[in-house]
Amino acid sequence: MARILLVDDETAVRQLFADVLEIDAHAVTQAGDGNGALAALEHGAFDLVVTDLVMPDKEGIETIIEMRKRWPTLPVVAMSGGGRGSAADYLELAAQLGAVATLQKPFATQVLLDTVRKVLDR
Repeated sequence: MARILLVDDETAVRQLFADVLEIDAHAVTQAGDGNGALAALEHGAFDLVVTDLVMPDKEGIETIIEMRKRWPTLPVVAMSGGGRGSAADYLELAAQLGAVATLQKPFATQVLLDTVRKVLDR
């Protein structure tokens, strides 16, 4: 069982992903933006962060930069459906900043599970 921090501003999407990961026997903590994610990281230990990139307040790219400074070995999976730019551009930037895997929304929940398992098996 891994401790996963799941970050997404869309409540329904976040809850769906959390449910899928919990069924797969992971302990999931949820945050609605980067500020919530960083607060959760301050108060708990996690094995993996799965974060959306386009969010209000502190978005995912800023959050990844901050996480790399403070928790450099914590693996991050970035996901995006795009925003003002293309999803591919956001995901490429996230990979350059240290995301170990990227997922372009929309994707099947099985793709999320496969990616999480692969990252945790490293």
